[in-house]
Amino acid sequence: MHWIAAVELLRMQRAAGVLVTVVEVRGHAPRDAGAKMVIAKDRSWGSVGGGNLEETAVGRAREMLASGGAAPEQLTLGLTDRARTEHGRQCCGGEVTVLFEPLPVVPAVAIFGVGHVGLELARILVRHDLELHLVDSRADQLTPVRLACLDDGEGAVRVHHSPVPELALGTVPAGAHVLVMTHDHAEDFAICDAALRCHHLGSVGLIGSASKWARFQRGLLVEGHDEAAVGRIHSPIGVPELSGKEPATIAVSVAADLLRLLAAERARADA
Repeated sequence: MHWIAAVELLRMQRAAGVLVTVVEVRGHAPRDAGAKMVIAKDRSWGSVGGGNLEETAVGRAREMLASGGAAPEQLTLGLTDRARTEHGRQCCGGEVTVLFEPLPVVPAVAIFGVGHVGLELARILVRHDLELHLVDSRADQLTPVRLACLDDGEGAVRVHHSPVPELALGTVPAGAHVLVMTHDHAEDFAICDAALRCHHLGSVGLIGSASKWARFQRGLLVEGHDEAAVGRIHSPIGVPELSGKEPATIAVSVAADLLRLLAAERARADA
């Protein structure tokens, strides 16, 4: 498998990996600069030269995966009989510098309701490196023509037409952040109720006013959720300081709030 296809496979499977590249060669070496391989926890694709060089690269990459390291690293290895490592010697006579670039699992966000605000929010979020799930009970909100504005984004878009949208919660990845903003308050409530019964989700946010959230809180308690569970839902969503009722303004506010949360998650992971 080509290394580009391997990277795409890991992203699709939401598995972490490390891209290893020979960036500099001095003297003789098994592979030239530019040779690449992709290393996952229990798989690898491609080659940077085999032997001691490759064994050392694979070992270092898997150490990075185990520690969750997110910063790129370089490693220079001598390929002479005097440059012994734990994997032995490789007597090509040269020296190789290898770059290790972590390929982390990107955040996942699920927008339930792709109306005016949902689409504006998707247009912002798709500019970021994340997996974006778009869920709506209305097929006409998810047509390729309507979503064409997302085609040039960096994020990966997954579209779910679900007449019973809360069922789509079972298809979003573990840790996905859920934003509830459908056209129907009854749908919103059903999604919130189902989200509290799921244990694989990240944060759950609900669009709307404080009075809407107060009604939802009472209803969720009636449905059997305790106050701690109901407290998992953040509502209203968005940055309070950014007011305005235009869809684009609301989308910017919600996106800013979510991106702040994702930044905090990255900081905790790097700590």
